[in-house]
Amino acid sequence: MYIAFYPELPMLERTLHVMVAMLLVFLWTPANRWIDGALVLAALATAAYYALNYRYLTERMENVDPVLPVDLAFGLITLALLLEAVRRVLGWNLFTVVALFIVYGFTAQWLPGWLHFHGFGLPEFVEIMTMTGHGIFGITTETSVNIVFYFLAFSAVYLVAGGTELFMDVALKLVGKRPGGAAKAEVVSSALFGTVSGSAVANVTVTGSFTIPLMMRTGYSREEAAAHEAIASTGGQLMPPVMGIAAFVMADILGIPYARIALAATIPAVTYYMALYLLVHLKARRYGKGSLPAAEIDAIASVLRRLHLLLPPLALLAAFMLGYAASTAAIVGTVVAWACSFLPGAKPITWRRIFEMTDECAKQACQVAVPIAAIGIIIGVAIQSNLAIKFSSQLLALSGGTLIGSLFFVTIGILILGMGLPTVAAYVIAAILFVPALTGLGFGLLPAHMFVLFIAVLSMVTPPVALASYTAAGIANASASRTGMLAFVLGIPAYLIPFAFLFHPAILFQGDALEVLLAAASLGCGTAAWTIMLTGWMRGVLPGIERLLYGVLSFALILAPLGIGMRLGAIIAFGVLLFWSSRSRAAVAPA
Repeated sequence: MYIAFYPELPMLERTLHVMVAMLLVFLWTPANRWIDGALVLAALATAAYYALNYRYLTERMENVDPVLPVDLAFGLITLALLLEAVRRVLGWNLFTVVALFIVYGFTAQWLPGWLHFHGFGLPEFVEIMTMTGHGIFGITTETSVNIVFYFLAFSAVYLVAGGTELFMDVALKLVGKRPGGAAKAEVVSSALFGTVSGSAVANVTVTGSFTIPLMMRTGYSREEAAAHEAIASTGGQLMPPVMGIAAFVMADILGIPYARIALAATIPAVTYYMALYLLVHLKARRYGKGSLPAAEIDAIASVLRRLHLLLPPLALLAAFMLGYAASTAAIVGTVVAWACSFLPGAKPITWRRIFEMTDECAKQACQVAVPIAAIGIIIGVAIQSNLAIKFSSQLLALSGGTLIGSLFFVTIGILILGMGLPTVAAYVIAAILFVPALTGLGFGLLPAHMFVLFIAVLSMVTPPVALASYTAAGIANASASRTGMLAFVLGIPAYLIPFAFLFHPAILFQGDALEVLLAAASLGCGTAAWTIMLTGWMRGVLPGIERLLYGVLSFALILAPLGIGMRLGAIIAFGVLLFWSSRSRAAVAPA
């Protein structure tokens, strides 16, 4: 909070941020008494080295001034500490990826073909990764220091003040009495909570502990309830105004305001949840499950006396719209949340709760700072070796230069990279490797990055390794593999959305008002058509020919590069088909 008002040199801010994060990780995740003691002492010594030498590191000339023995020693200690901290926070997945990039950096001089480059010497590697603003202390750590922490603080304060309970109660009041009310409440509450959490796993943990038992009580199996929660919570990373950490990193990489990223994500995120809501509704109509007793909804405490808890996210959004920096907007939202906690209906933030809240916020910040710093190693190796350009050219060659083939390989590649990794890690690695390929195919830079982000987010529910699905399955005591597969099926309409804004950038607010409106209508109708085709229900079981027509219209509206007239015609055709399906049969009793 101090550097928000009194900034220091980057090499002091970033180095202490990472060092303190690693120190706290070793204290919070103990392994062995003596090993932990040694790691804590090493982290303290390394922090002291950077605190005493930050001006020297800022003023020295890279690739000109020598790397001193003390620099080499503390650089190697920093790398070793970071790898161990990553292993403790995320297990072996990201550790293995980072280790492979390090090995590649030292062995590439002996590799054949496009993998070959001159490789690193030890002093050169240590200099790039630990003594400059490129590697560990590069753009990803800058994002963690200057943006992510402040939004984690806002989320922690808002959660303690009672914002999450308000979101849940509002969702139940709005849709709880409707068919499939339990699952619909889960969709709405996950969308609302996602606007302030920006984490799929956190979203599953907070909302799923309530909605999963609720869905199971209204007829959903354990796996179905967990899968619904997983796919709904995953979309929270795409929901403005906060979105996820990867969106902040994207803003830094592209050099554009975060507010522009949030605006671009608005239509895809809203469409994502509309498609999921429609899917829940049609399934509830077809199978007759998920409805909640009216008395249970009426028993929920009034939300009117708690509506002031909507002011913090609104204040944050207003600060964005007025042009304030992301960190300033988050601080404004945090202050408003603290003030609102003392109003009637909220939970006052007492001194005891301040300590609990600070502890939780610091834990989350460390769990972000450590892996995001380690990603800097991957970025450093990829840039120095020119791996991204080489990889994209090989990808295009493998696909035969065809557009569909290239997009297929890019999508599969991102999903594979995202297995078991947090979204920010999957996004950054995929952006390095695949964005050059997408721009080489003629797509714009923002649509290419948004495509990579969207697919990286969906990797959280894509089998065989799906973190959001596994978390939800743990809450429901369900099969993780079946939960992951069901979440993937439920999310199939969402997989079409990123392809839509590649072909129609107006979805990302790139174009005039008419283009944006038409693109949004096409995307909404297209995903609705795909959802109807997938469930096979519209006031009754759809015959095969109608399902086929919905599928064809979906692809035409979402993927086909149609002109304005043809897209309007496709939208009208969808409306006519929807009217025909609704009127051509009476509602069938649920099976």
